Amino acid sequence: MHVADALRGAAGRLAEAGVEQPRRSAELLLAEALGWERVRLITHPEAEIGAETQARFERDVERRASGEPLQYILGRQEFYGLDFEVGPGVLIPRPETELLVEQALARLRNGDKVCDVGVGSGAIAVAIAAERTDVGVFGVDFSRAALNAARGNARRHGARVGLCRSDLLSALGADKLDMVVSNPPYVAEAARSELQRELAFEPQEALFAGPDGLDCYTRLIPQAAHVLKPGGTLLLELGHDSLPGVSAMLEGGKWGPPEVFADLAGIPRVVAVQRLASWA
Repeated sequence: MHVADALRGAAGRLAEAGVEQPRRSAELLLAEALGWERVRLITHPEAEIGAETQARFERDVERRASGEPLQYILGRQEFYGLDFEVGPGVLIPRPETELLVEQALARLRNGDKVCDVGVGSGAIAVAIAAERTDVGVFGVDFSRAALNAARGNARRHGARVGLCRSDLLSALGADKLDMVVSNPPYVAEAARSELQRELAFEPQEALFAGPDGLDCYTRLIPQAAHVLKPGGTLLLELGHDSLPGVSAMLEGGKWGPPEVFADLAGIPRVVAVQRLASWA
């Protein structure tokens, strides 16, 4: 079989299965199976595909047709200019989370200690550590699979990131950190049936957070107030309708006025707030 024929058939199969951007998916899967750059498929449509490569390609196409995320099949996802290994059991980094990294980097000072809560693949922590070698970066997660993935990605990029298993910030002591960052679970259970089928392949505990999507914020925000030094910063990623509920949790005298930052779609995506030096 030739490259052009393989791509035509695979794109048709994926379109039939309801996969978005079927041609792009087919090209990425075939390039991976061949060990080529994607552009080479365009310049060599007449190239023949060996039987073993074709069999692998067809298996991968069927995995994608079933709804499995392309990132799991390829085993990687780009985030903040870095390539991260991902796989089942680890949340796939999203482009909108780069705003959280940008806001963290803008606030960090030399010698600060920052903790990424729910470290997952390590995308946030590694991106920060790669940019700022003058700060101490830590990551916590309850999932052993996530910690293993984060450890591998930190090694991959030569990033110094301390990692430990913890239920949110419960393993940390008081007044230890200058910054806490987190992309917590924030999808409401009620929205489960409306989401893309690809999300069924990702770790559900990293996506869903109770009936209104606020359960994790309810636990994390008080813990962050405990572990942050006076004047320390809490940065949280928000779901598309999380802001009102999260704003209410930041009232009560422990936090200063919140700053909210929208993503490219205009959705409030990140909130930044400082722990007050003295609580009311």
